[in-house]
Amino acid sequence: MDIKTFRRYGHAIVDWIADYMDQIEEYPVLAQVKPGEIADRLPKTPPVESEEMEAIFNDFKRILLPGMTHWQHPSFFAYFPANTSEPSVLAEFLTAGLGAQCMVWQTSPAATELEEVVMDWLRQMLGLPEGFRGVIQDTASTSTLCALVCARERATGFGINKHGFPNGSAQKLIVYTSEEAHSSVEKGVRIAGFGKDHLRLIPTGANFAMIPEELGKAIDADKKDGRLPCCVVATVGTTSSTSIDPLRPIGEICDRHRVWLHVDAAMAGTAAMLPEMRHILDGVEFADSFVFNPHKWMFTNFDCSAYFCKDPKALTSTFEILPEYLRTEVDPRVKNFRDWGIPLGRRFRALKLWFVIRYFGIRGLQQKVRSHIELAKEFESWIRKDPRFEMMAPVTMNLVCFRYHPPEGNFTEEELERINKGLMDELNRSGKMFITHTELKGRFTLRLCVGQTNTTLGHVQRAWEQLQACVTHF
Repeated sequence: MDIKTFRRYGHAIVDWIADYMDQIEEYPVLAQVKPGEIADRLPKTPPVESEEMEAIFNDFKRILLPGMTHWQHPSFFAYFPANTSEPSVLAEFLTAGLGAQCMVWQTSPAATELEEVVMDWLRQMLGLPEGFRGVIQDTASTSTLCALVCARERATGFGINKHGFPNGSAQKLIVYTSEEAHSSVEKGVRIAGFGKDHLRLIPTGANFAMIPEELGKAIDADKKDGRLPCCVVATVGTTSSTSIDPLRPIGEICDRHRVWLHVDAAMAGTAAMLPEMRHILDGVEFADSFVFNPHKWMFTNFDCSAYFCKDPKALTSTFEILPEYLRTEVDPRVKNFRDWGIPLGRRFRALKLWFVIRYFGIRGLQQKVRSHIELAKEFESWIRKDPRFEMMAPVTMNLVCFRYHPPEGNFTEEELERINKGLMDELNRSGKMFITHTELKGRFTLRLCVGQTNTTLGHVQRAWEQLQACVTHF
């Protein structure tokens, strides 16, 4: 493509994105298409000859856009936030334009050193211990996998990387997490070679948080059976209900048994920027590793996962490989982040994080996050005042778990599930809002998560009005 054409369509696409951001509420939040509808409109074979950008861009708008679910819509209350912001998008333009491969210091010194700086900014913003050092991974799933592999290697004297699992040693290594933990923990346990059978799901209490006493019992029982407790994954802000595992008593147990403690705070960690929410990380000094995702609730577009480690040597001893074609002069003053995780190739993710932190400032970020928490509390108050609804879990920050429960009649759990699923489906088909569900202690539960960058009180009020109007059909 010649530069003149690139410039013309570059401006056109920027203008389109600006219009999209400005007019996003005109789109249905959830894509209103049927399975296969988009694929049926696409050619079955690739083009032999070059096509004009105008035709390609028009097909994007005509064919693909109707099949997009609009995560940046302020009435997106589903799953978890995966939000972005204008400064983050602009930084991604620059990242794509530079096209840098940031695997070692030499391949882009600015990328490495900026990552060091912004990760320490994040450490300070969340109040993490001074000794923690950070690196940007793609997702929390990858960060948790890194923690599991590091825990595995530390527990076995860094021998499994070299020798594999000899003499059935894999049967001895045990990982512990809450029954409410994210599915990425089990996936990481499988990939890292522990095996699903060696993952202990620790019971939770009425607030859906891990019970430390049950963790202690499980570790004691495994040690008595000759097994080797290896890693505990504690969750700050579970996916289903944003419950908060008590880090201090969990950390004390891990410290006593010399077990690696990894803290998964993928979404909720952002809230620790607020002085009034810093308590969610009480005891984090016991952690060996910690992760939260700026790409969830800190207005930095996907992907950007902030992984911190108490002992970076555990990372490099686990992941460092030095082929001849990557050898450079050893300089103790620089970091080569390719040795801090799984992939060799690394994007310049620190740039968008730098843009976001500088553009909003700590106060601006705090104001956004605080407003989301306040809006969730407001929605909770409406639920509690209406006898047709019931709360299903405590509201710890920006997620409300509830269900419709008609006051008249005795309904089975199966009937309540059918009613609430129908309610959710009708709301989502409207295109005016998007919510999702979970299951808490076997009970079907609706989730409304407030976290999209531009969600206001008006959007939450409209969601409540739509919910009230919809229940009249049930």
